[in-house]
Amino acid sequence: QLVESGGGSVLPGGSLRLSCKASAYIPVGYCLAWIRQVSGKNREGVARLTAGWTVTGYGDPVKGRFTISRDNAKNTVYLQMNSLKPEDTGIYYCAAARKACGSVGWIEGSFEHWGQGTQVTVS
Repeated sequence: QLVESGGGSVLPGGSLRLSCKASAYIPVGYCLAWIRQVSGKNREGVARLTAGWTVTGYGDPVKGRFTISRDNAKNTVYLQMNSLKPEDTGIYYCAAARKACGSVGWIEGSFEHWGQGTQVTVS
């Protein structure tokens, strides 16, 4: 089970940090990702990392502004969002796949576990 928190409303240029806590240990090799649903658009990949690896990946709209990280001891993945823009408004989901990120890409169907989502509003 994945539970997101940290969403809210913020002014453009502001920051938020989202958290995604897993109910169990996340094995090495799992892909952990943040995927968002922006109004009127398909879900899009925001950030991802493979547990136990240092490589991270980001969607083009957020590169240089968002950072994904993981606290192994807390079974928690974070998304630090800086320089937020109105177009970042949406529902942010945490997702996990049993394969490394290089194997799953941003394909929604490849992620077996999803959180309930947390709303981020930038205005």
